[in-house]
Amino acid sequence: MAILLNEENPLHASPALYVVATPLGNRLDISLRALAVLRVVGTIAAEDTRHSLRLLDAHGISSKMLALHEHNEQEGATRIIALLEAGQHVALITDAGTPAVSDPGARLVARVQEAGFPVVPVPGACAAIAALSASGLAAAHFHFHGFLPPKPTARRTTLEGLRGIDAALVFYEAPHRVLETVEDLAAVLEPERELVFARELTKLFEQIARMPLGAALEWLRADPNRQRGEFVLLVGPAPQREGLPPEAERVLKLLLAELPLKTAAKLAAEITGAAKNALYELGLRLKA
Repeated sequence: MAILLNEENPLHASPALYVVATPLGNRLDISLRALAVLRVVGTIAAEDTRHSLRLLDAHGISSKMLALHEHNEQEGATRIIALLEAGQHVALITDAGTPAVSDPGARLVARVQEAGFPVVPVPGACAAIAALSASGLAAAHFHFHGFLPPKPTARRTTLEGLRGIDAALVFYEAPHRVLETVEDLAAVLEPERELVFARELTKLFEQIARMPLGAALEWLRADPNRQRGEFVLLVGPAPQREGLPPEAERVLKLLLAELPLKTAAKLAAEITGAAKNALYELGLRLKA
């Protein structure tokens, strides 16, 4: 499938869906290619048309718009496929950042692909990547989780499942839940881990702060303004304990809750490949 790579017509040769990243806050962060695509597509599908209209107006873009959000995505997908079948190009944007990343769009993309039409990414701003780039975390890998469950029990259960991952953990959080989420992070994860608050990225009150997880609640509570805005929370990997990886310790603790120490250490060694004697010694310390 040919793609026309020129400024006059930046579109695919046949009708396609363009997944277009838009700024997180600063309107200058939109790419030249994104502007070119948004100007010439037949329709722009937006999570919130009123919100997106401000961005489009600022750049003199008057393409037709339709709403596509979590409550109408399947219905919206049917409408968009009909537009593609009629020969139109369609762009998908979200309120901020990259569509289908903790935002609506994934079901639409799948439906369009199943219908046989191209899906073309137009890359740009993404809050998770922006936060990682300025976090100072030296982790070799990262695990993007997005939003944690809103209910405390489910949130802590989810964090327990993430505890053994040897990577930086990346979460999105809303201002009204950030305090309780950080409380659960501190309760479930090791206090020595680093936590990075990245809030209001690219906006007037942007703030990026890195600290030990054990000090995060005190920092957050010290100034109510620190609890405002949209958050990316980044948690560094667990500290390496001599002789045992974090996952082996996590498995041992789970087994100790149900089994005698000797059996738990043996099974944990078989599951994780860690040394059985080291696990047994750790189990003695945990029981003490």
